[in-house]
Amino acid sequence: MTNFAERVIQFNSNLHLDLNLPDGIRVMNPFAENPEALKISSAFYRRFYSDNKVRRLILGINPGRFGAGVTGIPFTDTKRLAEKCGIAIEGINTHEPSSVFVYEVIEAYGGVKKFYSDFYINSPSPLGFVKISSKGREVNYNYYDSTELSRTVYPFMVDSIKAHIRMGINTDVAFCLGTGKNYKVLSRMNEEQRFFGKLAPLEHPRYIMQYKSRQKQYYIDKYLETLRFLNSPW
Repeated sequence: MTNFAERVIQFNSNLHLDLNLPDGIRVMNPFAENPEALKISSAFYRRFYSDNKVRRLILGINPGRFGAGVTGIPFTDTKRLAEKCGIAIEGINTHEPSSVFVYEVIEAYGGVKKFYSDFYINSPSPLGFVKISSKGREVNYNYYDSTELSRTVYPFMVDSIKAHIRMGINTDVAFCLGTGKNYKVLSRMNEEQRFFGKLAPLEHPRYIMQYKSRQKQYYIDKYLETLRFLNSPW
């Protein structure tokens, strides 16, 4: 019988998206583009998820270039991976503000072992998207930034959440990172699919770090209160 870690690793190993996307947008698949991502993320999941405990799901948006796009682990840049999780990637050093916030929440919750024992983080779209900016550079792109893209990948996201649930997820409640468009899409999806009894929104870490950094402690406390209360036995 496989454990939670091996189910996640198998899911990541088989991820692909073969769809006609809007012009100028491409899929970012860290597990196909970066040979280290599957190796490093597999080490992470085997360290923290080698059991069959049922966890609650935290859903972001889609991977970013400097977090999961490099490590294969949502909201985890290489600095937090080394310092907090004890897994280093030689020759690569990435810093993602969202990862900084999430790991401050994790530390306040009780540390990585306790947090990852209770929660599993992924995204409705476990693959990321990038587009070419006016300066000719690739930049992060959210699945909901284009109505056409959102419509195209919607079935993929439904299938991905179903797969996450099969890994061993408690469906009483899930947490949505993003109180705007991401929450709107996931709420509609949850109404249609009846994945979770409750979908609890929290401000996205990137929004907090970019616009509300002076109130960061308030949002850390809000995360802790929400996660602890809704993760309590019913």
